[in-house]
Amino acid sequence: MLINQINAKFRLLVGSAALSALVISGAPAWAATPADTLVEAWAIDDVITLDPGEAFELTMGEINGNTYDKLVRLDINDPSKITADIAQSWTVSDDGLTYTFKLKPDLKFASGNPLTAEDVAYSFERAIKIDKSPAFILTQFGLKPDNVTEKAKATAPDTFVFTVDQPYAPSFVLNCLTATVASVVDKKLVSQHVVDNDYGNAWMKTNYAGSGPMKIRDWRANEILVLERNDNYYGTKSILNRVIYRHVKESATQRLLLEKGDIDVARNLEPNDLEQVAKNSDIKTTSAPKGTIYYFSLNQKNPNLAKPEVREALKYLVDYDAIGEKLIKGIGEIHQTFLPKGILGELDEKPYSLNVEKAKELLAKAGLKDGFSVTMDVRNNQPVTGIAEAVQQTFAQGGVKLEIIPGDGKQTLTKYRARTHDIYIGQWGVDYWDPNSNAETFTSNPDNADTGTNKTLAWRNAWDVPDLTKETKSALLERDTAKRAQIYQDLQKKVLETSPFVMLFQQTEVAGYRSTLKGLKLGPSFDTNYVFNVSK
Repeated sequence: MLINQINAKFRLLVGSAALSALVISGAPAWAATPADTLVEAWAIDDVITLDPGEAFELTMGEINGNTYDKLVRLDINDPSKITADIAQSWTVSDDGLTYTFKLKPDLKFASGNPLTAEDVAYSFERAIKIDKSPAFILTQFGLKPDNVTEKAKATAPDTFVFTVDQPYAPSFVLNCLTATVASVVDKKLVSQHVVDNDYGNAWMKTNYAGSGPMKIRDWRANEILVLERNDNYYGTKSILNRVIYRHVKESATQRLLLEKGDIDVARNLEPNDLEQVAKNSDIKTTSAPKGTIYYFSLNQKNPNLAKPEVREALKYLVDYDAIGEKLIKGIGEIHQTFLPKGILGELDEKPYSLNVEKAKELLAKAGLKDGFSVTMDVRNNQPVTGIAEAVQQTFAQGGVKLEIIPGDGKQTLTKYRARTHDIYIGQWGVDYWDPNSNAETFTSNPDNADTGTNKTLAWRNAWDVPDLTKETKSALLERDTAKRAQIYQDLQKKVLETSPFVMLFQQTEVAGYRSTLKGLKLGPSFDTNYVFNVSK
């Protein structure tokens, strides 16, 4: 009876302003979360838009992975494999250019509108034509605004045909189609909200038009994101009625909320807090190696940072051992190459360590024997804040004066994407489980102009590398797996030596959760952190 009363009260709160007080308060009105609701504490200040054609942040990778369907998904138990989502089957033509997908029958969006191949084609078209950050995942197949309706089209209500420009390795193409940008949106619903031919982008920034197991009910920036069960979902329905993400940045606060039972899951636990909750019999912990690399990058528009000797010197002014022992224990491991472990072509080489004398020699060679001043944009959360402060101290040993500019996720990302930073520190998660996901962004920059449309991380840091760009592209056409892996290993060696990227560590994602939860499992990527199969 009491639980029913609590649930009824909670349902009323979800639709009212009182929810805001609930989700940001450290002392809710009851000791336990409702039985039909999962409450997670997570730093969600990187959410800029809900539109899967535009969203390119880690939080929204998870949200859209739970709320939108795609033709295919990554197999959460074996990321080297692709599994069907709304596609029932698919074939590849003999020439390797045409992919034909047959859809499952009787699909519906959360709105109740039928989901057909026309919606799939529209979703590809709008992703290309709104041309936001993740569009390059699809444009790399030769899709352009003037050809997308011919290259990605419905030939029958249950048949979608996708034609690529070159005979790529099929695994690469299918892996790309697991990316968030390939999510299927409700054409009928979105079309009702088009303004100035924007394909509904303005409306989609704060609204939902999907068919996944959960649907987005509410988002309030830096406060809350609420998901609800989608009863029109084609597969097994979510056991939970809703999932609430509370924006809580501090690890200590998350730990306290978890121990009190005010939340079910804590997502940003730092090493010390993780160690403490693991001793609590009411709490369990889980972890998974993530395809996410933490790094900092040097904008080549800055004349000092553009000097090769400076790029190398700064790699010697990082105390990797101390970071590994003190700041990321249990939540990551030192990793200095751009491909995470677990992906084809991974390379486990760590040539850099703290070497102040070597760094000073390189700075003197660059004409900066007295050092220089530079800024670093840092998102206000751990472990990046702690790492930035550690780097500030070791930079100073080499005569480099580092000013830390703090900001929330939206502030730092907006500046980074505008190429107006000096140094940016953050994380990069694979968009799809293929080596090209990271190779494309770290080693390819087809057009270094400010007006360039392929806005990779190389582009964001104004790193103009035509030879590496060509080499990256060539790897996509290599169908011999061993030869393809070797290309990526060679690329990583070149990036280690010359790039403006200082790779720090590969993330091990961890979560603390109440022992009453069942089915909580972290996937290899953020968009495979599924919450729709969790129960209490």
